[in-house]
Amino acid sequence: MALVVDTDVVSFIFKRDTRAALYVPHLSGHMLTISFQTLAELELWTLAAGWGARRRLQLARHLRRYIVEDSSPALCRRWAEVLDDARRGGSPIATADAWNAATARLLGLPLVTHNRSHYINVTGLTIISEAP
Repeated sequence: MALVVDTDVVSFIFKRDTRAALYVPHLSGHMLTISFQTLAELELWTLAAGWGARRRLQLARHLRRYIVEDSSPALCRRWAEVLDDARRGGSPIATADAWNAATARLLGLPLVTHNRSHYINVTGLTIISEAP
């Protein structure tokens, strides 16, 4: 089985955050994909935190376990649909979250996230979450 992994879960695992333990069983043995948006967010994270070369290299090594789904016309269309779905459902979605949801919808894969509430009004999206 393949899964799309949200930025929060990728960061939990990388940082060895205690919440990572909630998601390791879901991810183990599966092909893992992240949106190009998650990669961009993680790159921003390194800059904002002032990471040195060694820590950035550790993140790059960690990210090797994920396939990065790049932008495409089909993904852009799904992104627009996700934003429109959420708006029509009465709960607008953040731009970054919309890219993650669009990636999952485009690939027909579940999205693993600790931010279930961010995706509440996205139709056609299967969520795997251990968030309350």
